[in-house]
Amino acid sequence: MNDVKTLVVKIGTTLLTGEHGFDVRLLEAVVLDLIRLKHVRDLNVLVVSSGAIGCGMDALAIHERPKLLPMKQAAAAVGQVRLMHHYESIFRVYGQGLRAAQVLLSAGDLDNRETYLNVRNTIKALFSLGCVIPVVNENDSTATAELRFGDNDTLAAKIAAKIDADLLIILSDVDGLFDSNPARDPGAKLIERVEAVTDSIEALAEDTDMETSTGGMKTKLDAAKIACAAGLTMVIANGRQPQVVDGVLDGTCPATVFGKAGEALPHRKRWIAFGRQTQGAIEVDEGARGALVNGGKSLLAAGVTGVRGFFAVGDSVKVVDAAGHSIAAGLVNYSSEDVDRIKGRKSDELPGILGRKDFDEVIHRDNLAIL
Repeated sequence: MNDVKTLVVKIGTTLLTGEHGFDVRLLEAVVLDLIRLKHVRDLNVLVVSSGAIGCGMDALAIHERPKLLPMKQAAAAVGQVRLMHHYESIFRVYGQGLRAAQVLLSAGDLDNRETYLNVRNTIKALFSLGCVIPVVNENDSTATAELRFGDNDTLAAKIAAKIDADLLIILSDVDGLFDSNPARDPGAKLIERVEAVTDSIEALAEDTDMETSTGGMKTKLDAAKIACAAGLTMVIANGRQPQVVDGVLDGTCPATVFGKAGEALPHRKRWIAFGRQTQGAIEVDEGARGALVNGGKSLLAAGVTGVRGFFAVGDSVKVVDAAGHSIAAGLVNYSSEDVDRIKGRKSDELPGILGRKDFDEVIHRDNLAIL
């Protein structure tokens, strides 16, 4: 933690929601911590902020999260103004020369390689100014159901991976991951360290039922997979703890720490794995799984056992094993229809089946990111 140079902090909706709606006091407490850290340690700090829809619901006196997408977008449009006003006011009064910058993103901004790289360049430029803390949020007012990140936990992990952050802290209203639900089990114990997000760890996650939130522990574990594969440490902590960010950095506050992978994915493979929206999935047998994960091989048709969904040539797809676990993501050389026709067949059989052979591989290893 002493070597952290670039820090991403995600502030969750549940943290910002009090008994009477949006609670700006909690936001102010966290931001003051970040302002102090920026001045004392000269870190690059980026905030991924939830709360736009919650702020809009508060402003419009709506007590139940809207179900229809247009009403969600309307609430976000109203709330985003109020949310950024809170940030701007805190920085103006307490920032001592620091400024907030707003960066709104949709999933489509990361789907395209050019705009994906431009996101990084923009944030790096803001960091270079030395007096700016970017505040990133999903563009809820225009995002469609097909283009949504779905939660800001995933967005935070993708941005942290993109900008080579050293540490991602996800602040919520719980101390971290427990071995059972602490809301129902008073004997639940905090899991302080997670080396890998295994099936047994994922089984501990439960989605939230908060009216103003879309995430939960499940989305935080999804974020941990992204962060760790990108070679950075992720921490879940309770944002209601006094000076929680300092406590995470010096190890004094309760939290769950997710260890980073031994070798980080290169940036292009991060884009393949986490930047693009996957369009479907390819199921593989155990032999192919071993060849991909342990042997660094390309995916051949012979190892394919099934196809899920529809995708075109060049789309990003998931690669799943026989148990349904995602083991990789890659850019596919054949459409879903063609993959379904050639599954289980040898490469020299492809011309006879398809009338052509564009590639030997269904996914070449250079376009494959192992998860």
